[in-house]
Amino acid sequence: MPPIVDTSDYRAKASARFSLASYAPDFLPSRMTKEVAGKLLTQSRTQLRELQERLYAQDEWSLLVILQGMDGSGKDSTIEHVFSGLNPQGCEVYSFKIPSDEELDHDFLWRTTVRLPRRGHIGIFNRSYYEEVVVVHVHPELLDAQRLPKELATRKTIWHERYEDIVAHERHLTRNGTVVRKIFLNISRDEQRRRMLKRLEEPEKLWKFSASDIEERRLWDKYQEAYESLLRATSSDEAPWFIVPADRKWWARTVVAAILVDALSGLNLQFPTVAPSEQDALGRIRKALEREQL
Repeated sequence: MPPIVDTSDYRAKASARFSLASYAPDFLPSRMTKEVAGKLLTQSRTQLRELQERLYAQDEWSLLVILQGMDGSGKDSTIEHVFSGLNPQGCEVYSFKIPSDEELDHDFLWRTTVRLPRRGHIGIFNRSYYEEVVVVHVHPELLDAQRLPKELATRKTIWHERYEDIVAHERHLTRNGTVVRKIFLNISRDEQRRRMLKRLEEPEKLWKFSASDIEERRLWDKYQEAYESLLRATSSDEAPWFIVPADRKWWARTVVAAILVDALSGLNLQFPTVAPSEQDALGRIRKALEREQL
């Protein structure tokens, strides 16, 4: 029997002393191997399929999975490997890139709010409203494009206020039946460099690369500071952050899958029961079908 992943090891502790540096991007449990992790991932995917079926049938809860991380941290491949095999009728993935004009004409939560998962569904956000306290924090000039009143855009407390808005938003979601799990794929600067070089060596992956990736890499420290600030301010009991070591993609995927199994398992999902009158009717239908000649 493979060892069970203790997901509590990866949960961000909300504290004024929180430090992202205390979470090693290359952390690996003792005696963990790629083979064992593969078995664990397979086991978790089987559980996820079963839990998704119950989630969909019960039609009361929904699950929102938010994936954040530096470029090259493995968000796309995590989605591909963790969610493979799920029923696509009850699972939607949305990738949020540069906001459109319509999105910029609304508040910063609007474009993700309209993509929230309906009851019985799993929604995966590849990046999210957290970009508004990461990319926009690192590039404050982007606030100009958001057409905020100047007296609001220039407030020194704008980032703190956005953290408050996000926490309130996620509290509202959980109070209305949406379970929120937030994953930060924690990659090291050296591993990001290796993955960028690998992309440049593989013709089929060149489309993923742009010159701006290198410019953003030069701002590594500023991005780390922005992530540390938001992780400290927005990890809550209702919507916790999990800091997943991402230097080994195979281990990151295993941890993410285990986190989601834990989230859905805690809901005590059940298939809807059939009333006695309906059971009688179904019994008559079954007998009628059995009497039919083939």
